[in-house]
Amino acid sequence: MASLFRPRANALSAIILIGILVLVVAFCIAGYLYYQSPYHTGTGYAPEQPVPFSHQHHVGGLGIDCQYCHTSVKTSDFAGIPPTHTCMTCHSQEWTNSEMLAPVRQSLAQDEPLRWVRVHNLADYVYFSHRAHVNNGVGCESCHGRVDKMPLMVQKKPLSMQWCLECHRNPAPNLRPENRITAMGYSPGNDNVAGEELIEHYGIPLDRLTECTTCHR
Repeated sequence: MASLFRPRANALSAIILIGILVLVVAFCIAGYLYYQSPYHTGTGYAPEQPVPFSHQHHVGGLGIDCQYCHTSVKTSDFAGIPPTHTCMTCHSQEWTNSEMLAPVRQSLAQDEPLRWVRVHNLADYVYFSHRAHVNNGVGCESCHGRVDKMPLMVQKKPLSMQWCLECHRNPAPNLRPENRITAMGYSPGNDNVAGEELIEHYGIPLDRLTECTTCHR
C-alpha cells in the first residue's frame, strides 16, 4: 500500500510548527514593546497650550512654589488649575503688552477661563487622588518629574499600572517630609529621615496599597 504522505511531509510539518511558534513569540514581543513604548504610555507628550507657560521660568527661575498655582493639591483629588486672576497677580505689572500673553488678558477681559490641554491623562477607570499622595509624603517630582527644567510641560513618567505598583509595593524610597513635598531635585534621605520612619509617621497602610479597589473604584 502506497504511503499517504511523502517523506518530506515530516520536514514540512516541523517547519510549519516552528514558524507558528516564531510568530507567536514575535507577536508577544511586539505587544510588550508596544505597551512599553512612548506611543502607548504617553511619555514625552507635550501638547500645544493656549499660552506657552514655562515651569522652568516660573518654578526654576523665579522660585514659585507649586501650591501657588495648584492651590487644591492638598485638599482635593484634583490639583487645580490656576484662574486667570492668579496669572494677572504678576502680569498686570510685568510683561503687560506681551503678545504671547494676549490670551491671558483676553481671558480676564471676557471672564472666560483659559482652555489648557491636559498633559497627564489617566484612564477613566483609574482613581487617583492628589491629596492622598502629597499628604502622605509623595513629592510632586515623583510623578511629574523636574518641572523646574521644563520650558513646556512634558509627561515624563509612563503612568502605567506597573509603574504605579512599583511604588505602592515599596513606597519608602519615594517618601519625603512634609516641608519637602514641592521641592525639586530632592533626594530621599537628604534629611536623614529613613523611608521606613516616614511610613510610620504618615501611618501608611502598606497592606492596602496593592488592593484593586485602591485605584479602581
